[in-house]
Amino acid sequence: MLSTTILQLGAYAFEIYYWLILIAIFGSWFPQFQTSKIGLWVHQLVEPYLGFFRRFIPPLGPIDFSPIIALLALRYLSGFALEGLRQSLNFLGI
Repeated sequence: MLSTTILQLGAYAFEIYYWLILIAIFGSWFPQFQTSKIGLWVHQLVEPYLGFFRRFIPPLGPIDFSPIIALLALRYLSGFALEGLRQSLNFLGI
């Protein structure tokens, strides 16, 4: 029961971060959003993660593919992280 709750919280955390990245991507199309308090807050949360990918995948003109790769990587890595957490909880008997 406790392990299920912990795994669900982890899955929710990854899902929320995924949606924050999407909000940042679509918000970047609107200058008003970028300068709003919510826009700045979302930017502060996701920019360290997106910045990592921007170092390796430069924009091609006006199109930046790094957020797409970042979203795919987040989905892929979240599966590994949640499976590792599940196995750790099983090992600990929780």
